[in-house]
Amino acid sequence: MLIAADIGNTNIVIGFFKDGNFLFSRRLHTGPPQSVDEYEMLLRGMLFAFNGDLDTAENGVVASVVPELTGVFIELLKRITGLKPLIVDHALKLGIQIETDFPEKVGHDRIANAVAAYHQHRTSLIVIDCGTATTFDVIRSDGVFEGGLICPGMLISAEALYSRAAQLFQVNLDKPEQLIGKNTTESMQSGIFNGYCAMIEALVVKITEDLKERNQPEPKVIITGGHATKISEYLPDAAIEENLTLTGLSLIHLLNQK
Repeated sequence: MLIAADIGNTNIVIGFFKDGNFLFSRRLHTGPPQSVDEYEMLLRGMLFAFNGDLDTAENGVVASVVPELTGVFIELLKRITGLKPLIVDHALKLGIQIETDFPEKVGHDRIANAVAAYHQHRTSLIVIDCGTATTFDVIRSDGVFEGGLICPGMLISAEALYSRAAQLFQVNLDKPEQLIGKNTTESMQSGIFNGYCAMIEALVVKITEDLKERNQPEPKVIITGGHATKISEYLPDAAIEENLTLTGLSLIHLLNQK
């Protein structure tokens, strides 16, 4: 069994794979770092609920954008499997080519998303990850990762509004019933939600135009991340891939087996 850990700024997502097949995943709040012992107990609890046994894990792979947790998970997975886990970076065999100014600085999660998306679709792609930040990653039809855009996530945008406007307050971030708010709460809900979705719609159009001007085929749009289902109706031709990052981690591990 392979344990894949996607360590993000808000959540840690743990995925379990058997013979390359996805079994299940569980999500933890990133929060302050815990001890290796505490994380091991959490993983054992996850597998127990799935009628699995942590002692059957043979390999691990980690993508992390939280440096203070990377070492903890290296030690955790080494303890569980007896082997140092594979740590995602640009220098591994990926099945794609990263052509950015500083490939070593591309987020591990973005690399994993691009690997999974290109492996599945083999065409030009726009991969949108709706997490703490909202990232747009662009992959050409020949498998070249060109870079992308990094924008505030929906929650970051909302928190900025609350913190900088004394008379505003936290609101539900689901789609409001109507566009034009009739009170402060409705107006904030609509502005945050519809503004976020409009940003994504507009940027997909602009990226698509840019690719077509360079003779790339119409890009396939892939959406992943915590808010993916919320925006899916605004991009009806897009595919939602809830486990895209974990799938990418599993593929990267497979590509780098000796």
